[in-house]
Amino acid sequence: MSIKHTLLIVEDDHDTSEMLRVYFEAQGYRVVTAAGGREALEKCRQQPPDLILLDVRLPDIDGFEVGQRLQDDLRTSRLPVIFVTERRERDDRITGLKLGAVDYITKPFDVQELRLRVRNALRRAGSQNNPVTGLPGEKLTNDRLGLLLERDDWATVSVRIKGLDMFNEIYGFVARDDVLRAVALILTSAVDELGSIDDFVGHPSESQFLIITIPAKADALARHIKERLGQAMIYFYPIHDREAGYVAWGSDQLQRVKVPFMSVVTTTVLSTDGPFEDVQSLCRALAHGNNS
Repeated sequence: MSIKHTLLIVEDDHDTSEMLRVYFEAQGYRVVTAAGGREALEKCRQQPPDLILLDVRLPDIDGFEVGQRLQDDLRTSRLPVIFVTERRERDDRITGLKLGAVDYITKPFDVQELRLRVRNALRRAGSQNNPVTGLPGEKLTNDRLGLLLERDDWATVSVRIKGLDMFNEIYGFVARDDVLRAVALILTSAVDELGSIDDFVGHPSESQFLIITIPAKADALARHIKERLGQAMIYFYPIHDREAGYVAWGSDQLQRVKVPFMSVVTTTVLSTDGPFEDVQSLCRALAHGNNS
């Protein structure tokens, strides 16, 4: 079986960790291990796994604290976590689930059952989130758009960051990733504040984000996002560029060009703008619809 998913096993008991590593590698997974909470957090930030098997009782910080820190970091907030622990109390289970865990398994466990729970959790998660923002990527976003075509009364808001490619060329990918994470945070916060309970935020391509909402919320979301991002964009530039109002770009002092700051373009498409034959026709409408 070819390796499809990466599991991070966080377990301080060497025998248990080794048993799980050998078993899941035999099932075709790539397995990374960590013996403590801090090591696990560092490995998640360096290269996020597809799923985490997280023991609660760890030698440095307990698994619940690890789960909270994963939730607090945009880069890791959407990683699926299964708690594996000796704690059987109802309050412990509730604590784990409140932290966003997809499952909670008590020791001793049946390894075959654990394998099925891991498989099911990975199927639900899709494991196809954008690696920088943690938001659902192109396939998951297109899947959600496909479901829209079977419904009535929906709205989509496309958010494009114009000039991101040039920003990346001038300042590098680390600065670009900071922009993307900030945009993702602003969008998710806007949806939490102004959207509906079932809204979806995706990141289908590097410079595009997509919100799926209801028509009654679309205009207010688009206006709020454009205003917030418009205010935020300037602060990604050094102070001397902000004071000038543009970026002077070029190796030759005499031939430098004035590069404008990044800007935000939003496009709103409603179900009433259709009908749409397929996801591709909806995506074309989002790319060429009513821009603002």
